[in-house]
Amino acid sequence: MSTQHVQRMSRLMAKTLREDPADAETLSHRLLVRAGYVRRSSAGVWTWLPLGKRVLDNVSRIVREEMDAIGAQEVLLPALLPKEPYEVSGRWSEYGDLLFRLKDRKGADYLLGPTHEEIFTLVVKDQCTSYKDLPVMLYQIQTKYRDEARPRSGVLRGREFQMKDSYSFDVSDEGLAESYRLHREAYVRIFERLGLDHRIVSAVSGAMGGSASEEFLAPAAAGEDTFVDCPSCDYAANTEAVTFALTPANAEHPAIEEVDTPDTPTIETLAAHLGVPASATLKNLLVKVDGEITAVGVPGDREVDLGKLGEHLAPAVVELVTAEDFAGRPDLVRGYVGPQGLDKVPYLADPRVAPGTAWVTGANKPDTHARNVVCGRDFEVDRYLDVVVVEPGDPCPSCGAGLRLDRAIEIGHIFQLGRKYADAFGLDVLGKEGKPVRVTMGSYGIGVSRAVAALAEQTADDRGLCWPAAVAPADVHVVAAGKAVPLALAEEAAAALAAAGHRVLLDDRPGLSPGVKLTDAELIGVPRILVAGRRSGDRVVELQDRAAGTREELPLDEALARLKAPAGQA
Repeated sequence: MSTQHVQRMSRLMAKTLREDPADAETLSHRLLVRAGYVRRSSAGVWTWLPLGKRVLDNVSRIVREEMDAIGAQEVLLPALLPKEPYEVSGRWSEYGDLLFRLKDRKGADYLLGPTHEEIFTLVVKDQCTSYKDLPVMLYQIQTKYRDEARPRSGVLRGREFQMKDSYSFDVSDEGLAESYRLHREAYVRIFERLGLDHRIVSAVSGAMGGSASEEFLAPAAAGEDTFVDCPSCDYAANTEAVTFALTPANAEHPAIEEVDTPDTPTIETLAAHLGVPASATLKNLLVKVDGEITAVGVPGDREVDLGKLGEHLAPAVVELVTAEDFAGRPDLVRGYVGPQGLDKVPYLADPRVAPGTAWVTGANKPDTHARNVVCGRDFEVDRYLDVVVVEPGDPCPSCGAGLRLDRAIEIGHIFQLGRKYADAFGLDVLGKEGKPVRVTMGSYGIGVSRAVAALAEQTADDRGLCWPAAVAPADVHVVAAGKAVPLALAEEAAAALAAAGHRVLLDDRPGLSPGVKLTDAELIGVPRILVAGRRSGDRVVELQDRAAGTREELPLDEALARLKAPAGQA
């Protein structure tokens, strides 16, 4: 093992802070700033200081090693990209305001890359002409850009971020399935090596396109994703991917009966007026889908998940109707809309609004509702979509048990894209039979900078950061808790550890009390801390395990022997 450089804190560009930054919302945001890992450059844009860069590089190294291990080849594509390929794929418009757009001095349109499916497709089209050139897997670790409306939570949700994106190219669906499997298994190894507690959940593809899709989520209170899992089986999914079985009902129902219901434009007022549970009513939410007014029906006790609806209808733009949209539409009576008689309005519904189910709903007249409105008899559903907000206790799609909800950070996402981009760009190779074969693709992402924040969220405690050894900025943090004798002993310990190949952070800062240095050591979060303090004259040091919180006084030689020992032998 080669000798390592000792990083002296007296020369380290990292100033720790005693107070939390005023704008910090999450634990990782507070601690990464306070411990001197990152500093804000502008809204959603961050500078990685030396300690932070070390952690970021360690995450990248593990990702790179596992990508290389499955035969993926690393490339580096530009971040500044021409408009034309994204127009061909449709994503120039589909990405909306999230896309950073700019013009050069000649007026040509460019963008800052959010992901690189289009460009990778063109690279392979240029380089691969025969089935013999495939399969191929390419990846990069690259800076990405998304113009977030409200960047927040530090490096968790930025406008500029580090990401590993990889892409597989195969001549058959079976080949794509194998490339997908290789990536999935590599991701499991990556997150295990990083020390991230994670869940693999079913997901939707959204603007990425494609079919099969899974997310890797790191459970954390700061997470912006909500996922469900089942206590009785292995089912887990992003809430946007949870499905509900369409089960038609066979009961007989009376004819429609209109009821006077003055001043009952909401589900709550209607249920109270009629003395029925909200679940017996049918809520009809009006939205615009690419400008066309559309109704969405759900049981009255449930809410429409607009994000879920948008994912189902992507790339169409979904927005709520406004008061102005009712003008000139006498068939739409605000607060009293029912699906029966909506001849000019597409009707979407949640599977709970199944054929044969009867509802209390609007009668399309002011101050009037209708009872016994039966799906399939009195109105038809144009398209079923799982669009309700998932709630705890909803039935598991696999076994029927009640689901649990939790918060998590998305750290990885894998897609079987299929031929979406190959079709857009005419990506064919010459097949075995001498005829062109359309290539099929996979897309696989890991949020490298986001993984740093996720680790901080999962491992920190009330004293500060607490990094897993694989990603920590140093193996050992040596603290000189005193002047001449403690400093000399700390220098000796640091030199010995570095010579043995350990990465060492040495706190040799003059003029600081032992208490300040020890507080900073806990805040910075290196896994092992060696303190040369009051017993330095006897060559006795204190060895601390940051995660376990243990402290033990040992002769220096014994402490060094423990630190140098292979894992499991210390």
